[in-house]
Amino acid sequence: MSVLNEHAEVAVGSYPPAPRTGPVEALHGIPVADPYRWLEDESDPATTAWSAAQEELYAARRGGWALLEPMRRRIADLLDVGSVSAPVARGGRLFDTLREPGRDQMALRVTDARGSGARILWDPLVQDPSGLTVLECWEPSSDGSLVAVQYSAAGTEDTLLVVLDVASGRVVDGPIDRLRRCDVAWLADSSGFYYARRRPPEEIPGEERYHRRVRLHRLGADPETDAVVFGEGRAMDDFYTPRLSADGRWLTVAVTRGADPATELWLADLAASGPEAPMLRRVVGSGAARMDLVIPAGTEPQDTAYLITFQDAPNGRLEAVRPAALLAPEPDSQPVVLVAEDPEAVLTEVAVLDGRLLVTRVRHAVSEITVHDPHTGVQVDQLSLPGPGTVGTVRTAPDGREAWFGYTDHITPISVLRYDVRSDARSGSVAPWAAAPGTPVIEGCVVRRVRFPSHDGTLVTAFVLSPTGHPDRPRPTVISGYGGFGASIVPGWAPQALAWVERGGVFVFACLRGGGEEGQAWHDAGRRAAKQNTFDDLDAAADWLIADGWTDPARLGLLGSSNGGLTVAAAMTQHPEKYAAVVAVSPLLDMVRYEASGMGPSWREEYGTAADPDDLAVLHAYSPYHRVREGARYPAVLLAVADGDTRVSPLHARKMCAALQHASAGPGPILLRLERGVGHGARGIGATVELFADVMVFLAEHLALTM
Repeated sequence: MSVLNEHAEVAVGSYPPAPRTGPVEALHGIPVADPYRWLEDESDPATTAWSAAQEELYAARRGGWALLEPMRRRIADLLDVGSVSAPVARGGRLFDTLREPGRDQMALRVTDARGSGARILWDPLVQDPSGLTVLECWEPSSDGSLVAVQYSAAGTEDTLLVVLDVASGRVVDGPIDRLRRCDVAWLADSSGFYYARRRPPEEIPGEERYHRRVRLHRLGADPETDAVVFGEGRAMDDFYTPRLSADGRWLTVAVTRGADPATELWLADLAASGPEAPMLRRVVGSGAARMDLVIPAGTEPQDTAYLITFQDAPNGRLEAVRPAALLAPEPDSQPVVLVAEDPEAVLTEVAVLDGRLLVTRVRHAVSEITVHDPHTGVQVDQLSLPGPGTVGTVRTAPDGREAWFGYTDHITPISVLRYDVRSDARSGSVAPWAAAPGTPVIEGCVVRRVRFPSHDGTLVTAFVLSPTGHPDRPRPTVISGYGGFGASIVPGWAPQALAWVERGGVFVFACLRGGGEEGQAWHDAGRRAAKQNTFDDLDAAADWLIADGWTDPARLGLLGSSNGGLTVAAAMTQHPEKYAAVVAVSPLLDMVRYEASGMGPSWREEYGTAADPDDLAVLHAYSPYHRVREGARYPAVLLAVADGDTRVSPLHARKMCAALQHASAGPGPILLRLERGVGHGARGIGATVELFADVMVFLAEHLALTM
């Protein structure tokens, strides 16, 4: 029997019953209540029944949203411009991804070196017409004859790897399982590759998502016989990135542990040891900070390579190094700094070209690329970009004479630009290469980059998208923030924000501490014991927007996903009176038990661990689930989760939903949205449209967006 009439107006108090039967545990002397512990078990019939009732409640409320269909159509139009990626050049071929208008998924494409003769090499919709399979990543071999393709299904992000023959498109190897979007480093002769694979689940029951090891796979061999070349005996939450120089001589393995930004670098000269048993040695000085090593093709042990290091340089600097010295330091040797740290901009990438270095930085969340002499480091040029936006990874041609990179901003879909080192004209060195397949029509959106003071005086960057570019009257306003894992909130094509602004609202992207927009110090200032700074920055953004006249509490909402879901939920539980609506997508919410599910064990360096008394005190103090207060007037809340999410379990949202439905004296509603067949990562356009439309219309319903 139906719990609710499909089209009924749902009373706020008409929530599915949820018994408060969970324990109160004393952890390091702190009494920790967990009344909805039973909702952690998704297989429990009680949880299944409760979840079904929540779905019915959500469907009933959603059925009354008059704006839903217009919002869905507009977001679909904006997403339907399609996408294209910067090409990877190998063996006289160019590889990229393309999503044409009307297509739900991007596909892998190959063309000749002139960009003609294009054909689709791998299309997830051909592999799986249901649309549940997505292309995760791909890597061509050095000669361009083969390409390793990784894909996943139903949102799990557990990938399978197959090798395609580029000429015929046939699968010639694989599938290889127990992967999770791993880097592939092809040998120079295309006979095999290094990659990171998990151990068999029978060896590590309950921890099958961890314990990766770097292996060498030879084409045609049984993956179970692949030689382990690195990682045996190391920590379960170590992540490995194997990489080979373009000539296949130098193997590097970058090691990070969970969310710790520090990088161990290991280096081997395959000319000395061969690929089956590389003599990997730890780079001297690595492991204390972020590092990355770029070794050009043809580099001998005494030649110059390039080291990006954040050791004693929170924004990064570039050093000239010799591979031989990295493995055996010389007495009294000092690093040669080519590009010094910029106190206002974060170094993100260095690309080596013929006689030039392209150095990418992010300055207050906006990208820039400068050109430098590879011997002296002197800046000789700065590339002219289309606007204050974001550039993607720089892809260089094998001969070093040209490079490609993506560009986007809030009102510009991703396009691809080409840099030609043979051009001496400053304005002519960068030219369009490929545009998004469709042409969007943007109506009335002005973007401003601002900086506002947080509660402790720290300046925080934000991007304000609005119809006028100035606060002419209080408008329905959404703040979106993340503030974690050193991830940067940078300009990018934002259909959900544009659809909101076109209807008269204001959309704000806030670059909170815990992110990477201002470098490693910015990340450190918003993680572990300093996590409260993230929430304070978001709270200060709300105060600034209200004081400046952009909005008021009756028209102000929050939107965050994943760690951003934690951020907005923490802000809401600390200051519920400041917001009229909050949406948390795939959120972390029970921070006392976050390590017990999903990818939680790998995030201890970001949040701390409940096993440590000091860490637990911090976690418990801001954990949104534990901060819910009975009788508080909470705003309308939507918690959106996906059943295929293997990073953040939906149990967080289930428990928080029950807690808020029980405790809130506010106008509500408190709703739970469950998606099936998708997860935390890549998804098709159709599923994206549905999620964006539901989220934005929920906010519109409660922030008085009526235009």
